[in-house]
Amino acid sequence: MEDCFICTKHVGKIETAGPVIYEDDYVYVGHIDHNGEPGYLGHIMIDLKRHARLIGDMNLAEAQAFGAIMARVSRALVNSEGAEHIYSLVSGNSVSHLHMHLIPRYPGTPKEYWGALEVYEWSEAPVGNTADIQSLSIRIKSYLEDHQHE
Repeated sequence: MEDCFICTKHVGKIETAGPVIYEDDYVYVGHIDHNGEPGYLGHIMIDLKRHARLIGDMNLAEAQAFGAIMARVSRALVNSEGAEHIYSLVSGNSVSHLHMHLIPRYPGTPKEYWGALEVYEWSEAPVGNTADIQSLSIRIKSYLEDHQHE
């Protein structure tokens, strides 16, 4: 769909901070982009490639691919980046194309900042610039390639 931000991203018409972490026939995985501003490191988005709005709109093959990459990327955030917990969130309030946010919580995060959105409010949260996001994305991509059968 021409007016969908996510569909436009998938065809390469929108540049994002980091490289594509993973892509197959069903899903597209990349780091969330903050339009050149520093961003929370490890905030990953998994997009369904087909334009669909809801989790229940996925067919079986899409759901299997989506679930598998969700587990694999979560594992990569723990094992490669040291996350102690992964929050997952599907909202769909601003973009009506199915996508899931995976947001790591890192060791030392005070309990009052535990939560998918709360981690952003912690003044000592790990944030990085475009180069940091690119490096993290490459590490996650490499982890996925090195652990394809896990």
